[in-house]
Amino acid sequence: MAAIFPISPLINFRRFTPCKLKAVTACKSVIKSVTGITKVPVTTEPIVRRSANYKPCLWDDNFLQSLKTEYMGEAIDARASALREEVRMIFNNVVEPLDQLELIDQLQRLGLDYHFHDEINRTLKNIHTGQKNETWEKDLHATALEFRLLRQHGHYISPEGFKRFTENGSFNKGIRADVQGLLSLYEASYFSIDGESLMDEAWSFTSNLLKDCLENTVDLDLQMQVRNALELPLQWRIPRFDAKWYINLYQKSGDMIPAILAFAKLDFNVRQGLNQEELKDLSRWWSRLGMGEKLPFARDRLVASFFWSLGITGEPHHRYFREVLTKIIELIGVYDDVYDVYGTLDELELFTDVVQRWDINAMKELPDYMKLCFLSLINVVHETTYDILKDHNIDTFPHQKKWFNDLFERYIVEARWYNSGYQPTLEEYLKNGFVSIGGPVVVLYSYICTADQIKKEDLEFIEDLPDIVRLACEIFRLSDDYGTSSAELKRGDVPSSIQCYMSDTGVSEEVSREHMMNLIRKKWAQINKLRFSKENNNPLSWSFVDIMLNLIRAGHCLYNAGDDGFSVEDVVAKDTLVSLLVEPIPL
Repeated sequence: MAAIFPISPLINFRRFTPCKLKAVTACKSVIKSVTGITKVPVTTEPIVRRSANYKPCLWDDNFLQSLKTEYMGEAIDARASALREEVRMIFNNVVEPLDQLELIDQLQRLGLDYHFHDEINRTLKNIHTGQKNETWEKDLHATALEFRLLRQHGHYISPEGFKRFTENGSFNKGIRADVQGLLSLYEASYFSIDGESLMDEAWSFTSNLLKDCLENTVDLDLQMQVRNALELPLQWRIPRFDAKWYINLYQKSGDMIPAILAFAKLDFNVRQGLNQEELKDLSRWWSRLGMGEKLPFARDRLVASFFWSLGITGEPHHRYFREVLTKIIELIGVYDDVYDVYGTLDELELFTDVVQRWDINAMKELPDYMKLCFLSLINVVHETTYDILKDHNIDTFPHQKKWFNDLFERYIVEARWYNSGYQPTLEEYLKNGFVSIGGPVVVLYSYICTADQIKKEDLEFIEDLPDIVRLACEIFRLSDDYGTSSAELKRGDVPSSIQCYMSDTGVSEEVSREHMMNLIRKKWAQINKLRFSKENNNPLSWSFVDIMLNLIRAGHCLYNAGDDGFSVEDVVAKDTLVSLLVEPIPL
């Protein structure tokens, strides 16, 4: 089930025997009954509980509270403000369209674009509506860069311009030596709209050639960019996560501008300091809650949860969103482990019923560990409801309650599958799994905690699970499955999409994984089509949809190359988090 996070490979038969894990026995009455609630038989037989054997959390409260930064205060703010205005002046003095596009791309990858939204939008609008530059006609890099940036920012541009680089329906051999151009075309291909065969050909053509370029490219920096792109394209990345890497690359480039470099370094460090303060507050909340100690069978991954919220939106003014979403993700991880690992089916059926009722009186017969789960859920939902009502004068409680009810309903379906040994089809699995991954819950909180004005029609639109929300959550589900380890099956999770497809078709795991990656690309292209469609009646702003899609991008980053970045805290995961949240860039 792996809400918000994990699952794993292997299994290609229609029914399977639940895996045996390290057992924990308890001798207690399971449940009597609660008035009006499904009755559960009383038993004093030992309860055999599974254990996922999660590694201890690498980040304790003492360490997080000890974090300090030198990048706060009036002097730092004044320096940042001066550099920001200097960069703004540099931006406004660039007049050549290609130079403007290059600068916008650099600002985005350095993590500075949020300072210059107005300038960037105005410039791209002028390029989109202006006269086309004839000097670009034979420049593959310029053509691809324009295509990528315009589509990224909501300006439709036809792929017809790429036909200049084709011959008889295929890309011509003359561009094979243009590594920079191939790289730009490859990145542009991820902004294709479903049905654009030319862009599908561009992806296939560049993917194969760029793999060869890794062995033959003399320029080491360009080689590094190619390798990075083949691991994950820009459309699937969170710029904030890569800012440090790109700052180092930009520092060595021939067109580096000192003021921009200085601002990028300082801005990274300032934001890191702000994030450290946020983490300290969240760590105090988690320590006071005490669930890490009371529920030792569950994941204790506060920093990883914060990493997710930071990926969805890292802009400083969205601090409240990160606070709420980190709490939600951390708690969902615990609830997921209750359903996947620890709870008996009888307990889970009762807990699901209690959650559906949302009645604190109904929880009195729950096991103590489930009472903690239920109360933690009620508290965070009611607290958020109060904050939103106070600040926006709108009651979001019914929406929050509905999405958590839906989440737990999907959890219990997967618990029943596991306990009965049922192997779902891929279609069955995805229909349930795009909700059980927690995507709709995250989308809802992303909206109510970032919107300047919360609109009833927007909430109703999200609640109806329109195609753009469903596709985003399906990609999240698939990328989660693609990246999680075999430990998920060992601890008794239901089969993932990979095993479901293996069971449906009889193919190998390798073929199934390739199919899932193709499915992910296909669904991204469908999202791109919906974003530009005039018929989808989507009331959500372009900027919010981009925040929503950052959920997928964060998933791609955390589950890249088959790595489970949430459940398994290893050296690589720790190094990534330390680099982003602990170690500043030397100035």
